[in-house]
This record gives sequence, structure tokens and C-alpha cells, in this order.
Amino acid sequence: MMNFPQKNATDLELRFQLAKELAEEAGAVALDYFQRRDELVIETKRDPQDVVSVADRSVEALLRKRIESAFPEDGILGEEYGLLSGTGRFTWVIDPIDGTAPFVNGLPNWCVSIALLADEEPVIGVIKAACDDELFAAMKGKGASVNGRSLILNATKTLQNGLTGIGGNSHVPPAMVGASITRLLEAGGNFVRTGSGALMLAHVAAGRLVGYFEPYMHAWDCLAGYCLVKEAGGDHLPFPVQRDALQKGSPVLAAGPGAFRELVELVPHIDDF
Repeated sequence: MMNFPQKNATDLELRFQLAKELAEEAGAVALDYFQRRDELVIETKRDPQDVVSVADRSVEALLRKRIESAFPEDGILGEEYGLLSGTGRFTWVIDPIDGTAPFVNGLPNWCVSIALLADEEPVIGVIKAACDDELFAAMKGKGASVNGRSLILNATKTLQNGLTGIGGNSHVPPAMVGASITRLLEAGGNFVRTGSGALMLAHVAAGRLVGYFEPYMHAWDCLAGYCLVKEAGGDHLPFPVQRDALQKGSPVLAAGPGAFRELVELVPHIDDF
């Protein structure tokens, strides 16, 4: 059940409260599907590794319905149903289940990701890791938290004494992903890959990973995580959030203060392949 809006709350605070409530609700629905995943019909999109199920579509439909009811003037961009242009300054960017491949294969590495843009700037990021019952939440200028505990990144964590997340997909040459891993290992670091870029970005904000790089991601995969990392004290590459570019992909990189610059200098560029 939605909480009654606080008196005198700002437009952004009202949306932040809604985002957290929606993440909890959507996470519970997705978790129920996950526990019944053997019943799901799985479809492929671009290739056999790019999958979708009724769970993705059902959860996104739920999120859209709730947002449209609460803030009909807001725009909504989702992975499964595209862009609904709004008449105001806010656009929601949602991924109902980021990490569908782990999801359908019975791995817990998936999440619900909800971001909000205000005038083309990420100002809210909320990620629900339902299998771990963790809610990551951030609002511009208000910091980041997980289950209410503040997240502040440690500047002494580096590529060499921490773990870096690396992602990859068929949008880029396999050699580019391989080069990312090779260069990281040569620099004395180590890597993990879980199958959910959004969740690995949340882990960067929580200090569990020192950084994350993926050569190509979409807005719904990364914007919530970007907000979380920024509010926790880290940094990230810019992402093209202008309305005419919002549905296009881009390289994604985010890291804590002790690893950001080195990771930027280390990763390869698509022009090299």
C-alpha cells in the first residue's frame, strides 16, 4: 500500500518515496515469478543470450501503471515497452528485471532498477535486489543508502586491492570484453561478472566492487546505478540522456574515488576494434 504523501514534500521527494515503494512492490512480484520460473515461457530477442519472459513484461506493466496513476505528466522509458513521452520535466527510466538470463536460470543475480531524470539529469536511483532483500536508494544531494544504512565510498579501495565488475554482450566485439579483462589483470586487479549490470553498479555504490565497466549498456540498465554511485561519493562516465539519444546505448563506467581515474585510463575503446 502506498504511503500518504508527506505535507510540503517537494516534487522530487514525492517521486523518491514512490520509487522506493514501487521497487519493493515490483521486487516482490518478480521474486514470486522467480520462485515459479519453471512455469515461465522464455523468448529470445537479439540472440539466445538475450531473453525475456512474461515476468519482465508483467513487472514493467505494473510499474508503468503505478507511475502513470501518480504522475500522469511524467515520461516513462522501459526496456520492454519503450518510451512514453511526458509533458513535464521528469522521465522515469525502468528495467523491470535486469539480469533476466540469471533470473531464468535460477541465479539470484537480478534486480528491479528504477531511475528518474529531471531535465535530462539522473536525480533518483533505486534498485531492489529481491533475492537478498536489499533496497539501494539515492536522491540527488541526499546521499545513498542500502536498507536505510548510509553508503560512503572509501578512497583507499583501488583496482589492486578490490574487485572490479566487468560486463559484456553481443553489441560489441568479444575481443573488447576480453581486452578489458586482460588489461585489468595486467594492472594487478581482479574481476567478477554476475549478469546484471544494474546490480553490479549498486555493489559499486556499496563499496563491494571498486568499479564497473561494460562497453555497451542502455539507460534502463545504468542510470539508477549511476545515481547511487555518485551519491555514495564515486564518479561515472557521462551517459547520453538527451531525449533523442536516450534509447541508444553507450559505454558505462563507474567507480569509487580510489579507482575511477585508473579504470578510465585502463579500459579499451570501441574504435580500437
